[in-house]
Amino acid sequence: MHNPLISILTPFKNTEQYLTNCIESIINQSYTNWELLIVDDNSTDGSYSLVRSFAEKDSRIKLFKNTGSGIIDALRLGFNESSGDYITRMDSDDLMPQNKLEVLLNNLLEHGKQHVATGLVNYFSKDGISDGYSKYETWLNGLTKTGDNYSEIYKECVIPSPCWMIHREDFINCDGFNPNRYPEDYDLTFRFYKHSYKIIPCNKLLHYWRDYQTRTSRTHDNYAENTFLDIKMHYFLELDYDKNRTLVVWGAGWKGKTIAKTLLKKNIPFEWICNNPQKIGKHIYDQEMKPFRHLEHIKQPQSIITVANPKAQIKIKTYFENQQMYPMSDYFFFC
Repeated sequence: MHNPLISILTPFKNTEQYLTNCIESIINQSYTNWELLIVDDNSTDGSYSLVRSFAEKDSRIKLFKNTGSGIIDALRLGFNESSGDYITRMDSDDLMPQNKLEVLLNNLLEHGKQHVATGLVNYFSKDGISDGYSKYETWLNGLTKTGDNYSEIYKECVIPSPCWMIHREDFINCDGFNPNRYPEDYDLTFRFYKHSYKIIPCNKLLHYWRDYQTRTSRTHDNYAENTFLDIKMHYFLELDYDKNRTLVVWGAGWKGKTIAKTLLKKNIPFEWICNNPQKIGKHIYDQEMKPFRHLEHIKQPQSIITVANPKAQIKIKTYFENQQMYPMSDYFFFC
């Protein structure tokens, strides 16, 4: 298979001002054997007509209207209409460097099935990039360079939603876009992790990620912080929780409290610790708050860390190292 077909799945909704540059960046790819399954998710601007004008000129561009509502339905429709040996996704407001498809495909051809190809990303915005997005970009790219993305999967989505490629068979085996669980990109990443698909290290910039105030990930309830935490807890309890060990929750902020409520609802026993002297010894949800050092009295604890302060996280990691305890088995950072 020297010239396999790549299927690019792209939903769009009211992104008329960005679509021309996006589609042109796909047309200008150095690798040319692709099909673009581009799905209108009930746009009310001129997006559909604009894309149709491109589709009329290039048979590789296949335009559809979403038969449902939302990104998952649009992605599902695009995949069902696709024919490619390899599957990738693209956002309608972003840009591809000219070599993106070529690099992702060559990495997959070299490494074979049960691998995920990704690349470095670069945020751009006419208003400048916020400190939060800048830090996320640096963190994400650092993981991608080594292929150690899963090592911090419970912190944040470790594979950029519009910058991955996978073999069609592997995509189907991990259930593609079938689950109705948002954020859909984070959920898919966890299913790559669940199926032990290896991340191919990459040090090449392969995606330009546009940021603006009305971007869906900024405005829609499906991408609110609580939905991220729901997914983390869902997959932690399915994939990494060891019911034979004592589960310990670190921290009593919003995340710690939300996790505690989830565990209580599921009747999962846990210990709760923090370093806030005003909370130690008190009861929250009938659970006594204990100091960090209480961990030393627990045999084989398994910890969820909700402490967000970077300096505190360094101290916590050092503490675990001294106790000969390891990330992704003994402790998991959830922020």
